[in-house]
Order: sequence, then C-alpha cells, then structure tokens
Amino acid sequence: MAAETTAGDSKSAVPWTRNGGMSLDECEDMIRRSLRTPMVKFLKENLEKSGCSIGSNFIKAVHCKEATAGGYLPGEGIRVCSNHLQLQDEVTQVVIHELIHAYDECRAANLKWSNCAHHACSEIRAGHLSGDCHFKRELLRGYFKLRGHEQDCIRRRVMMSVTANPYCSEAAAKDAMEAVWDVCYNDTKPFDRAP
Repeated sequence: MAAETTAGDSKSAVPWTRNGGMSLDECEDMIRRSLRTPMVKFLKENLEKSGCSIGSNFIKAVHCKEATAGGYLPGEGIRVCSNHLQLQDEVTQVVIHELIHAYDECRAANLKWSNCAHHACSEIRAGHLSGDCHFKRELLRGYFKLRGHEQDCIRRRVMMSVTANPYCSEAAAKDAMEAVWDVCYNDTKPFDRAP
C-alpha cells in the first residue's frame, strides 16, 4: 500500500526508487519488452492456468507521487512507476515482482491486503521468487554480505512494504512476517523451486 500513483493506491509496492526516471512512453516500451522475457511469460501463463487472465492494460506505466518502483492494485493490475526507473532490468524486475502478487491473489480466494500476515506472505514470496534480492542487486544497493544476504534483504523489503500498509504497524508487520516466514518462504508456486 506504499505506492501512491496517479491511478490510485497500490496494495503491494516495490519500495525502491531512482533519481531521474523516464517518460511514460519509454516505460511502456520497456514493459512491452519485459513481456517477452521467459520469467514474465511463465508467470503470465500460470496466471491464466489459474483462471486469471490479464488483459493488455493490466500492466501500465504511471507517474508515481510516492518513492516506489511500482505496485499491484487488486482488481486493477500492475503500475510501473516510470519516474523512478531508468533501466530495462529495473522495469522487468518490477513486473516480475508484481506478477507474483497477482498470482498470489488469483490462487488465494481469501487474500486480504489489509491483513498484515497475508501482505507479508505475498511480499516474502515476491522477494524470494522474483530475484529482487539477488547478490548483484543487493551490491548495487550498497548492501554487502556474503552469507544470508538473500533472507536479510527479503526481511528488510517485506518490512518496508508491510509497514507502509495503513493497517499494519511496525510491530504488527514484524510479528506477521515472523509468523508466516517458513511457510511463505518455502512456497515456490508456480515454480517447482525458487528460480
């Protein structure tokens, strides 16, 4: 719920920003390119297999007010914040992360973003399965740790996103994350194992 975009409030947001950014048209072009990547194709296919097809306007470039890279809006789709991204890899990463949230909502009939544990679970899964916390990305963010960096990164990013949810205090977010960590971290659907 951290991203406040011109299109509305995101229920799940990638808490990350860059100076500069790009135009909406440039971002839309990068979104189209991301749709051709194997990981995005795989996630889209699995959304459709789960009964949730996504239309041509499901993923949109928008100008975001908040310092976030993008977000998923239940019932509306994915918003990619053009003004906070500069590279194709960044756009593709946002699309992958948010498609995992869309997949979670599709397969869980009772997912409620206002429930801190539900939100934390989807963030854990998105962080783990999307590659958000790959060693290279962490190094570029200024975090350097040889052992355990991925789980530390996921925990840090889950807390940033869930504490931005108006229904979740910092204590509630931390408790929720810890309560669901093992189950959600080990849930790799639709993948056989974490990519």
